[in-house]
Amino acid sequence: MIEFKLPSLGADMETGTLLQWLVKPGDVVKKGQVVAVVDTSKAAVDVEAWQEGTVAELLVMPVKKIPVGTVLATLLEPGEAPGSARPAPGPAAAPAPLAEPAAPSEAAARASRRMVSPAARKHAQEHGIDIDSLTGTGPHGALTLEDVERAARQEAVAKPPVALGDKTAEMRRAIAAAMARSKREIPHYYVAETIPMGKVLAWLAQENMKRSMTDRLLPAVLLLKAVAVALVRFPELNGLLGDDGFHAAPKAHIGVAISLRQGGLIAPALLDVGAKPLSQLMRELTDLVKRCRAGSLRSSEMSEPTITVTNLGDQGTAEVFGVIYPPQVALVGFGRIMERPWAESGGLKVVPATTASLSADHRVSDGHRGALFLIELREVLQRPEELDR
Repeated sequence: MIEFKLPSLGADMETGTLLQWLVKPGDVVKKGQVVAVVDTSKAAVDVEAWQEGTVAELLVMPVKKIPVGTVLATLLEPGEAPGSARPAPGPAAAPAPLAEPAAPSEAAARASRRMVSPAARKHAQEHGIDIDSLTGTGPHGALTLEDVERAARQEAVAKPPVALGDKTAEMRRAIAAAMARSKREIPHYYVAETIPMGKVLAWLAQENMKRSMTDRLLPAVLLLKAVAVALVRFPELNGLLGDDGFHAAPKAHIGVAISLRQGGLIAPALLDVGAKPLSQLMRELTDLVKRCRAGSLRSSEMSEPTITVTNLGDQGTAEVFGVIYPPQVALVGFGRIMERPWAESGGLKVVPATTASLSADHRVSDGHRGALFLIELREVLQRPEELDR
């Protein structure tokens, strides 16, 4: 018998709200299949199964707010016969399951049959809109985000606007709790290096001339790929630190810090960045930002980052020194690319440059190794053509 528990989707997550089941008892699920939608303080997240099995019982019904670690359902392992004893429903603080957990209410069953995008469900919940009262205009009658937004506009005409911000306040509290924990528990050290970006920008200009407008690359993807390449020689910066020690990650799953329009910050992962060509990374980054701001992410994107990169872009400051996101042990920051005086070969010139910073955990690495990592990152960026592999 497999216990399917509410996963932690970030260091700042203590509870989540089960919005929707996408499976029912008797369904066979595959590893990586989306089986439920959970609302966190930051987004509606598609929760994936991490093991193959057959759904035996749903122990928590929508809409329930529950602690991380609560057993949501049980699955039979391949070849296992039904009838095993049901496990406890999770931590003591978890809400008790319904009297008949395997038989959802008529409303819950109706909701599970409807096709509703996570973004649409989240938007409806935030605006107090009953999705069962709406007609979907998507394929096969699916309810889309546009359907909910249209209903919200119609309701706004009939009543005065209400003050929003509860969700943002909840997010700010979650971020503050995670960052306070980070500064309290992690002995940070910080190093920085100014990196000339002339070769990167020149290569990008030539490369983008060959591409359509929709397929052009941004400097951000080269920075992400360069971090992944440099990490190969510095595995102590890429991984997670738990009670049983540090575990280096075999691949660079880079959490990308994304600011949300309503305020707040979220850092979902681009998976296996070092193995992907730049065009693929650009497509995935664009899609990730779009889904992040629409409030629709996958649990693997929230739970698998092994290091975080924050890039302030053209509108940012010259430097940024971030706070490590536990259980990660490092964060790389990039300030905006700007013209700076540069001394070289006894002469002085002006070059585009950025300041790369590293915030790292002294329990796993030290400043010498951190400095060598930034030097390696600088050298990798002087060969931009080699990053497109």
